[in-house]
Amino acid sequence: MSKLLLLEDDLSLINGLSFAFQKAGHKVEVARTLHEAENLWQESTYDLLVLDVSLPDGSGFEFCKKVRQTSQVPIIFLTASDTETSIIMGLDMGGDDYITKPFKLAVLMSRINAILRRSRHFQQTPGELCSNGITLHLLEGRAYKNGVLVELTAAEYRLLRFFMERPGVILSAEQIMGNLWDCDGNFVDGNTLAVYIRRLRAKIEDDPARPARIITIRRMGYKWNAGGGTE
Repeated sequence: MSKLLLLEDDLSLINGLSFAFQKAGHKVEVARTLHEAENLWQESTYDLLVLDVSLPDGSGFEFCKKVRQTSQVPIIFLTASDTETSIIMGLDMGGDDYITKPFKLAVLMSRINAILRRSRHFQQTPGELCSNGITLHLLEGRAYKNGVLVELTAAEYRLLRFFMERPGVILSAEQIMGNLWDCDGNFVDGNTLAVYIRRLRAKIEDDPARPARIITIRRMGYKWNAGGGTE
């Protein structure tokens, strides 16, 4: 049984999500304010956080920042704000996923279950991945570029690992999104993937305008260039 923290101030949504989480076999605790969430976080541990952004006394972004100071627990933002700026902010500060309201409950549950499975898998997989100047320490969940630590969000790390485990393979956007979230690609906003790719390139490429690691294959997708050099 996984333990979830739901930070949400809409009572009707709280009731529906709590029922769905419990029916799926998860234990759920609810906070309706930023203050309540901070108190619960100090008193307990969780396997996943589901955070609204707009709260009576602050923002889910504030809570995410605080959590990321000490923990890599998976975080899903669940919010009505669908602007690219908000998506970038949420992912860049450490969110694993960003789902906009209104949403389909089945899609949310699929993403929650996928993130929980990946979280357990990453905790159990030993070793390193090394390619084109990038090294992933899989047990630590850290990435290094030419020996220097690269500060990645959890989502960026997963995307980088997905590429590095498939060097030279052309991956469609649907394949990438399907692997990251384990749900039908039709339910995923493709713009979110573009945000991930752009932000990841800014951190691992020597020249993000001329990427030499994550290569765009026109009309087909992307691939990890293990050999170095632009294509």
